[in-house]
Amino acid sequence: MISIMRVLVIAFGSRGDVAPFTGVEARLRADGHEVTIAAHPAYAELVTAAGSAFHALPGDLGVMQDLPENASPRFMAGRVGALTELLGQAVDASIVAARDAEVVLWNGAAPFGRKIAEGLHRPGFGLYSQPWTPTGDFPPVALHSARSLGRLGNRLVGELVMRTLVPYQRAARRVRDQLGSPRRGTTRPILHGFSPAVLPRPADWPAGQEVVGYWWPVTDPNWTPPQQLVDFLDAGEPPVLVGFGSMAGGHGARLAPIVREALRAAGVRGLVQSGWAGMDAGTSDDVLTIGDVPHEWLLPKVAAVVHHAGAGTTAATLRAGVPSVPTPVFADQPLWAQRLVALGAAPAVLPFRGLAAAPLAEAIKAATTGGHRAAAAVLAARIATEDGAGAVAAAVAAL
Repeated sequence: MISIMRVLVIAFGSRGDVAPFTGVEARLRADGHEVTIAAHPAYAELVTAAGSAFHALPGDLGVMQDLPENASPRFMAGRVGALTELLGQAVDASIVAARDAEVVLWNGAAPFGRKIAEGLHRPGFGLYSQPWTPTGDFPPVALHSARSLGRLGNRLVGELVMRTLVPYQRAARRVRDQLGSPRRGTTRPILHGFSPAVLPRPADWPAGQEVVGYWWPVTDPNWTPPQQLVDFLDAGEPPVLVGFGSMAGGHGARLAPIVREALRAAGVRGLVQSGWAGMDAGTSDDVLTIGDVPHEWLLPKVAAVVHHAGAGTTAATLRAGVPSVPTPVFADQPLWAQRLVALGAAPAVLPFRGLAAAPLAEAIKAATTGGHRAAAAVLAARIATEDGAGAVAAAVAAL
């Protein structure tokens, strides 16, 4: 018999860092647990529409992702201070929420959650959508590059990076100051919410670090598609979807003409998702600009997806069995972009910086005419057999 518990999920970060936990919450709630998701206020509706209780973490990490193309060292140094302050506020709010919880779970953007669990003597574990743990298999995602440094280099640099992420070190110290958490606490398990078919579990990871399969966001049951979108989809061949999610803030004016020209040169119809960038490609017989639309509904209806290769969007394209044109920006995105190409689900990686119409058009042509859809379909069939949320539920039941 499952013991019913009050569970807190600390989901610090952008939309992609929050949305997967609506699926985890639904699975835990099916077992009778009471679940609260702590996230930034911008995602309150996302969380509550899925049926979860919401606890606000001050601020919005999305603002931190608005980066100019040629950010100066001084600009980036200022971001470190802003991130430190934002993390400090998140720590304080998370401690308040955790005092009423019996289990504390935390995402990869909130590693301070482990210290909170220790300080309050709560059971719990990490729920990571990205592979933050150092390994020789690939370079640390904090380097914003998928270029390998060799097995030894990948591992050593990964360990160095984890020890020198100043804002996160200060966040951990803030928890210790308030709760008396030990400087070197006990090792807690980490479950990774991606498919082993997409990124296998590194053999050099320590025990307790597992890859369990994707966590799928819950679609608002009251959502209905805009009629204009339905009519556009019905009016011709499946379009190519172009969107950069919560990336590219402030770049919409630059990106829109590039995207329009690329779609025209590739000879395809296009759906342009405005996203955080605020892209507006207008409306015509061949192009439609849209807002947020659930991936689960839309992606099976498109020919390919041009995207930033975030963990959640990458997962959604593979679930739908559609090819990708990845245009990574930073963090784990170059890794997922590289994996899409290596697995045959994408023709090439196009770095976001310096994105131009001609290479984008060529990549779209390749994605829509090659064998990339077949490769993506194979992965979709494998992913459909996995139950990432069920693995989380089993781990909670075992606490």
